[in-house]
Amino acid sequence: MNIPNIKPPKFTTLGCRLNAYETEAMKDLAAKAGVDNAVVINTCAVTQEAVRKARQEIRRLRRENPDAKLIVTGCAAQIDPDSFAAMEEVDTVIGNTEKMSPETWNGLGPNFIGETESVQVNDIMSVTETAGHLIDGFGTRSRAYVQVQNGCDHRCTFCIIPYGRGNSRSVPAGVVVDQIKRLVQQGYNEVVLTGVDLTSWGADLPGEPRLGDLVMRILRLTDVPRLRISSIDSIEADENLMTAIATEPRLMPHLHLSLQHGDDLILKRMKRRHLRDDAIQFCEEARRLRPDMTFGADIIAGFPTETEAHFENSLKLVEDCDLTWLHVFPYSVREGTPAAKIPNKVDGKVIKARAARLRAAGEAQVQRHLAAQQGATHQVLMESPEMGRTEQFTEVHFASPQKVGQIVSTTISGSKGNQLLAQG
Repeated sequence: MNIPNIKPPKFTTLGCRLNAYETEAMKDLAAKAGVDNAVVINTCAVTQEAVRKARQEIRRLRRENPDAKLIVTGCAAQIDPDSFAAMEEVDTVIGNTEKMSPETWNGLGPNFIGETESVQVNDIMSVTETAGHLIDGFGTRSRAYVQVQNGCDHRCTFCIIPYGRGNSRSVPAGVVVDQIKRLVQQGYNEVVLTGVDLTSWGADLPGEPRLGDLVMRILRLTDVPRLRISSIDSIEADENLMTAIATEPRLMPHLHLSLQHGDDLILKRMKRRHLRDDAIQFCEEARRLRPDMTFGADIIAGFPTETEAHFENSLKLVEDCDLTWLHVFPYSVREGTPAAKIPNKVDGKVIKARAARLRAAGEAQVQRHLAAQQGATHQVLMESPEMGRTEQFTEVHFASPQKVGQIVSTTISGSKGNQLLAQG
């Protein structure tokens, strides 16, 4: 009797945390549908380089899996499905909505013999719901990520993501609360709320609740020890979110801000909704309400028309907002965005040098933050036996092993590199 050689599908994820979340959901959908001998790549489209890497990864996966069904999905596939379908390595392209549908995976299951449509990508702008209910978060043994929102209604001139994710749509608060209750029962001590444009959560729900309402509801109705919110647009921070920052110790004092630049003219050309002073005032107010608050931020170096004076305003913003954790992005042209048509591009070498200066400023801020923690006591969530993170998301190294997933109280004895050192 011949037993068929059934190989479970392999998944590769490129890009953001939301993609990683959706990959976990796809694994479950594919398993239920009986998909086998398949390779799935969940692509990113945030930059032209991300798309190039996706194509490179597709070619590598085909070489390593010559007999597998190769399925491409994610934002790059959503935005430009035909170009991926034209690659000889690719069998099927599925969109960001279709990848979260059981029907899609049922069609790729045991009866797949090539008759399935090679391109299954519909109009993402017509989607009105998000599939945040599919899995109860994902993550390590210490931290779970819960998708509460998808898509974006804004059209920043440098960003292609709305065309891959569609318009903003929210997971209802009751669904989110129920998920977090189950995660707490499973032993998770920290939950992170994720989305594409998190502060737009609720605008499409009855009564138009705000992110702060969701945060307060989670903290009121669940016993989650630690709650984090991922990247936010500070200009959209609502009154209840600021109240939570001021009054809820279980909301962690770390906010990652989508700032993008520190000069008003460049912010306007980016079609951002805030100005430089708005960012500074938000950081001052958040730190007044929560003195131990730390900030991360996304900043783009070398946006078209950026002069040295414009750039200096970004550089100064690092100190003016007292930013600690920087994500610096050297600007690169993304075809299909309005910014790609802006003349007066900045020279590539200048962009690289400015990005390096921003990273150096960020590194100096990190070292100042680490030095200020000397002698402080922190509640550290362990991610590995030797490493955990403080409430402000700072890494702490332990000389002796600790239990992963537990919150350990420790006093900081010093620092090494970009890590704090636990006493004893």
